Parts: sequence; C-alpha cells; structure tokens
Amino acid sequence: MRISLIVPIVFALIFGLLFLALRSVRASLAVYSAVPLGIAGGAFGLALAGLPFSISAAVGFIVLSGVTVLNGLVVMTSVRQRIDAGLSVDDAVVEGTLERVRAVLMTGIVPAIGFVPMALATGRGAEVQKPLAIVVIGGLIVATSMTLYVLPAISHLLLRGKRMRPAAGEYGEVLGGLQPMPAE
Repeated sequence: MRISLIVPIVFALIFGLLFLALRSVRASLAVYSAVPLGIAGGAFGLALAGLPFSISAAVGFIVLSGVTVLNGLVVMTSVRQRIDAGLSVDDAVVEGTLERVRAVLMTGIVPAIGFVPMALATGRGAEVQKPLAIVVIGGLIVATSMTLYVLPAISHLLLRGKRMRPAAGEYGEVLGGLQPMPAE
C-alpha cells in the first residue's frame, strides 16, 4: 500500500478509537485538534533540520499523533469526569487541565528526550533514524504545549453547549431532600 493511503487511514483509525473512548464527537474533536498542531511542529522540525519528508518521517508523524492523542485523552478524561460530577464547563476545564499538567508533561517530554540520541546519530542508519526522531521531538514540543494551552480553550468552546447533569446536592433541593440515584 502507498503511504498516501496508509497515513490517512491511520489518522481515521486514531479518531475512531478516540471516539470510542470518549463517546462524544465534540470531546473527540477537541482532543484531535492538537494533532494538526503537533504535525505542524514535526514539519517545522524537519524543515529546521533540513531533512526531506521520508517514510521514516511519516512513521514519526504517526507516533507523534498517537502520543498527542494520548495526552489529550488524559486531559479530556479529567475534564469529562468533572462535568459529569456537575461542575460547570469553565471550572471543569480549568481544574481538569491543572490536575493533569504533570502527566501531560511527562508523557510529552520523556519520549522527546528518548529520541534525542536518534536525532544526534551520525553512524550507520542515521539517515533513517534522524527524520523519525526530529519529527517526534519537534512535534511533541509543540503538541505538549498545545495540549496544555489550546486544548482547554477548544474544549471550552466545544463543550459549553453540552447539557450538564445537576450536582448531587442540587437534587436534594429540587426533590425535597431525596437523594439522587448513582450515575451508571
């Protein structure tokens, strides 16, 4: 199969798996919005290093997309838990993102650091390793920062119209002291 066919199929599969995990098109789109930004960082890294696009660079973009989606999923899961608990979208986005900053930084920085030896390699096979490493490093730097700054803003825009369930305390006032049934 050609790379021009495989890469879009992989990106569609990533979005499909993301949708299955979040069960929401809006939340999936919010998380997936970091992928093009990460790809732009990877492309910028290739251009900065003076390397052409190659098969190994394409593999790097796929790796980058997976890590970017993982970071976004970590944040969005935290945000959705807070929304399901009854917090407003504003509070849920802020609290959920702040809670996951350390996890996102570790998930973004550790692979980037791990690819540095490949990016600096000069021996046999370096011409294959270098584009992959440069794409992943450049893309993760951009994607990690975008996950922490842009994803909350996009999440706020996409999720603010979503209907929220009342918090547990709000039922008691409405139903004369009756306790709500636990969410499934």
